[in-house]
Amino acid sequence: MGETRRREVTLSDAIDKYGEDSAKAIGRTKAQVLKSIKEFDIADKLCAQIDSADIVAFAQEKLKSGVSPQTVANYLSHLSAVFTVAGPAWNYPLEERTMRNAMIVAKKLGLTQKSRHRDRRPTLDELDQLMAHFLDRSIRRPSSVPMHRVIAFAIFSTRRQEEITRITWADLDKDGKRVLVRDMKNPGEKIGNDVWCDLPDPALAIIEAMTKHASQIFPYSSDAISAAFTRATQFLGIEDLRFHDMRHEGVSRLFEIGYNVPRAAAVSGHRSWTSLKRYTPLRQAGDKFGAWTWVAEVTTTDPRQRKRRPARPSSTAKIRTKRVRHLG
Repeated sequence: MGETRRREVTLSDAIDKYGEDSAKAIGRTKAQVLKSIKEFDIADKLCAQIDSADIVAFAQEKLKSGVSPQTVANYLSHLSAVFTVAGPAWNYPLEERTMRNAMIVAKKLGLTQKSRHRDRRPTLDELDQLMAHFLDRSIRRPSSVPMHRVIAFAIFSTRRQEEITRITWADLDKDGKRVLVRDMKNPGEKIGNDVWCDLPDPALAIIEAMTKHASQIFPYSSDAISAAFTRATQFLGIEDLRFHDMRHEGVSRLFEIGYNVPRAAAVSGHRSWTSLKRYTPLRQAGDKFGAWTWVAEVTTTDPRQRKRRPARPSSTAKIRTKRVRHLG
């Protein structure tokens, strides 16, 4: 490409080139973000004309659209990857320093923020309601996602939603009580980041209770799991609870039953132990799931046992009340 042609390249062209030339697959979130950026005015500007003020203006426009400063930070982070390689790789006139300066200014102006840690943990009563709800659904619709098992596995394995759907039977090392988690989320890298993670006994027992009818242990889509969980919490009146909170609950549990940082990291897959420091103040209070009757339900392989409803009476009563209101 000649010098004249390079100077006619737009940011949109650079984004397309980034996607075409990346040897490793781009994660779904990153691809969606970059595609979204192409809908803004900055994407139509020539690379040679883009300065820090343009990027800051884009951040301001994005913030005004109703997203959070944390989301704006994610957008700039993904866009910065294009700026990083555009010059050295293709001699496109995009300066990495331009992006770096814009990100500093955006932070100073409060346009971007680091993601805040969520501390929401489900109560046993909330989990009882969810488990009873999904067991009922599983009995009525055997082909539906067995969300009571998926939720329990998310807690005891500390696995993320998408990770759960990617685990295959071939990834399971039963004797070693571990599983290969493929494309684990990690700052700066995801695709190809495959990590062996230890499986606590309840998590392994849930896997062993699953029927082998596909290459995946949990052959369901991430969207189906997310939608089912959201609908259930709305139906049951459980506020501000997300599926990802199950991972936070699971990691918290590890520390409460006496795991140290290295041992917990071997389960959760955290590469940086610094990320686990937020859990270290938790006191060793024992396993709140030690007497949880749902463990027996999600690990049974005997169909005759699945008619059992081990939820506590208070939870069951709440669910029935919800159903009556819903039907009324």
